[in-house]
Amino acid sequence: MVKGLYTAYTGMINEQKRLDVLSNNLANASTNGYKKEGTTNRTFADTLAIKIRDSSDYYLSKGIGDISLGVHLGQTYTDYSQGNFRVTDSKYDVALDGDGFFAVSYTNKNNETSVKYTRDGAFTVNTEGYLVTKDGDFVLNQNGALNQDPAEANYIRLDPNIDFKIDEFGDIYQNGELVATLGVADVTNYDYIQKYGENLYDFVAGAQIVASDAKVEQGVIEASNINVVKEMVDMITITRAYEAGQKVIQTVDTMLDKSVNDVGKL
Repeated sequence: MVKGLYTAYTGMINEQKRLDVLSNNLANASTNGYKKEGTTNRTFADTLAIKIRDSSDYYLSKGIGDISLGVHLGQTYTDYSQGNFRVTDSKYDVALDGDGFFAVSYTNKNNETSVKYTRDGAFTVNTEGYLVTKDGDFVLNQNGALNQDPAEANYIRLDPNIDFKIDEFGDIYQNGELVATLGVADVTNYDYIQKYGENLYDFVAGAQIVASDAKVEQGVIEASNINVVKEMVDMITITRAYEAGQKVIQTVDTMLDKSVNDVGKL
């Protein structure tokens, strides 16, 4: 076994994974409320080798320990930091200033309905007066958000012929009367959140759902928390690291060629 080949190979696989995650971030740089992802690397073992003999155990041979073949792939994590606000002046657009998520009633292709969560507050009102997302999912009230109840009773319905205002607590008023409260929920531990797709999140089993103390801002949209310039710089760094792995493999290949075809040749 030529250890250098495995070291270079695992390094290249790791950089490829990092590049995939980074590319997905860049593709979603303009997605409302998108939270960027990152990757981690596992370090080598604490002890790669120990002395064969030492003064404490004279003449006693010891094993050299486990040999690592290269980089250990870590995990992909999500950065939930808040993105910048973009003013739209649309009464249907809302954003959360603080930790928390809007709750929506989502129906999948199998006609199964469940509660999903999102930071994308680009809402609108359908022909029946229900407040919905741009994909047509019904926005839930506070009861539906905290109890994960996607029932129709927790949909938010407005009179489309009357103007409305949303205060910082998520209360929706029409003609000076409270008609509904936006469902905004949070969890005590973000390890219990997983991405579902379509810019939605799931609160997985074991999540402790609590009311969010985030302030609701009307007329603005939260942009993604991606810094495009930083992502581009990281892309260059990843590319160079990948190329370094290629050069290692080429060097080892040249050494093997010399060893097989030239060393010991009469």
